[in-house]
Amino acid sequence: MSPRNKTYSSLKRDGSSNRPSNLARPLKNQTNIRTMKNTLSILAFFMLFTFSSFAQSDKAYENTLSEMFDVSGSEATFQAAINQMLAAYKGQYPQVSADVWKEFEAEFQKTSMNELVVMLAPAYKKHLSQTDLQELIKFYKTPIGIKFAEKTPLLTREAMQVGQQWGMKIGQNFAAKMKAKGY
Repeated sequence: MSPRNKTYSSLKRDGSSNRPSNLARPLKNQTNIRTMKNTLSILAFFMLFTFSSFAQSDKAYENTLSEMFDVSGSEATFQAAINQMLAAYKGQYPQVSADVWKEFEAEFQKTSMNELVVMLAPAYKKHLSQTDLQELIKFYKTPIGIKFAEKTPLLTREAMQVGQQWGMKIGQNFAAKMKAKGY
C-alpha cells in the first residue's frame, strides 16, 4: 500500500481521521490560505490605490477652493469677521489690557488660510463640485466679480453690525415678553 493510499485509508466511515487534525487535508488548507493571502493582497492594493486617488482628488479640490477664496476676497472677508468679533469682545471686556488684545489678535492671525481651507473643504464639497468652484473663479476674474470681491469685506462688516443690532433688538423683545408673562 502506498503512503498516499494509507493516508486516505486512515479515514473512518464517518469522515473523521486517525491523523491529527492539523495534518488533515494539508493541500486544501494551504491552497485556501494562499488564495486568501492573494485575495487580501489584491484588495489591499486596490484600497491603497482608491484612497490615494481620493487623497489626490481632495488635494485638487482644496487647491481649487483656495484659489476661489483668493480671487473672491474671502480671505479678506474672514479677516474682517475676525476683526469685527474682536471689536465686539473688546466692548464686552473693557477691563482687558491692550497687550492681551494684541496677543489674542496675533493668535487669530496665526491661523493659516490653508488650515481653514482644509477644514471648510468637506462642507463646500457637499454643495459645490470642483467644476462649480472653477466657474466661480471665472466669475471673480470678471470686472463685476472683481468689484464684488473688493466690496465683500465692507459688506460683511456692515452686515455684521446690522446683524448685531438686529440680534440685540430681538433679544430685548424676547426678554420683555418673558418678563410680561412672569418669567
